[in-house]
Amino acid sequence: MFPGMNPREMQKAMKRLGIRQEEIDAEEVIIKTKDKDLVIKNPQVSKVNMMGQETFQIVGNITEVEKDAKAEINEDDIETVMVQTGCSKEEALEALEQSSGNLAEAILKLQNN
Repeated sequence: MFPGMNPREMQKAMKRLGIRQEEIDAEEVIIKTKDKDLVIKNPQVSKVNMMGQETFQIVGNITEVEKDAKAEINEDDIETVMVQTGCSKEEALEALEQSSGNLAEAILKLQNN
């Protein structure tokens, strides 16, 4: 934190000021925003509690991932729709795409047809 200061002395000073710091063993940190995700690989995460206020300090390799407008549809969702409605894989996929990945809506859509 401060160049040339002994880390042990720094810990004592922080304790006197009511500041507690805890290292968190994180593998990955993801910050989700409206239009993108910030993915932090190999993070060093510190949780700092200062007078009851908790903050996090994160250092690592940051990449930005743009969000796709289309919902992700996985094989389990397709299988669930197929089992519930007796439809083909193509029909299940189409219903899921039309309902933006909403399982219940896709199943109801196919059952009502």
